[in-house]
Amino acid sequence: QVQLVESGGGLVQAGGSLRLSCAASGRTFSSYTMGWFRQALGKEREFVVAISWSGGNTYYEDSVKGRFTISRDNPKNTVYLQMNSLKAEDTAVYYCAAAQFGPLGATGPFNYQYWGQGTQVTVSS
Repeated sequence: QVQLVESGGGLVQAGGSLRLSCAASGRTFSSYTMGWFRQALGKEREFVVAISWSGGNTYYEDSVKGRFTISRDNPKNTVYLQMNSLKAEDTAVYYCAAAQFGPLGATGPFNYQYWGQGTQVTVSS
């Protein structure tokens, strides 16, 4: 079992930055692929980025490439999402998720077994 708690969301102007954190409980955190998803109002939850258990591999959704960076600190059981050059269309609830199985490029939410409660990111234009 893994429990996930996100933090770091908020209101920021377009072009600004935010850093999200996801703190995980459980001794097996380092064995999970970790991902970030987001869900805008009235839209389906969509994949943003994922990172392998070691941190050595990442997979980004095209619209965030070059702007967002995922990283993880396994001894601290934490995964981060640095978001730069934010746009109004990045506004959403951001969710941290953990996947025990499957390739890094498996972007469907159903590939992830554990989810945080989400943190709101609002980008004003």
